[in-house]
Amino acid sequence: MNRKFLWAALAATAALGTVACEKQGPVERAGEEVDEAVDTIKNGGKESTANKLDDAVDEARDAAEDAVDDAKKK
Repeated sequence: MNRKFLWAALAATAALGTVACEKQGPVERAGEEVDEAVDTIKNGGKESTANKLDDAVDEARDAAEDAVDDAKKK
């Protein structure tokens, strides 16, 4: 039961973060990638769940931005 609540809270936080964040620049994204690489090394080469979730949120944000850009062009 606690895991379900944790995942729901994590998903809600990620969704809120996606809506609240502004567009990231290339330097900010590079910094995040470095942070994730350091975390992966600290975890013995295994990517943490938080990093996987962060990657999924970034991909969703990119897809949403692309969709908005395509809609603006039409």
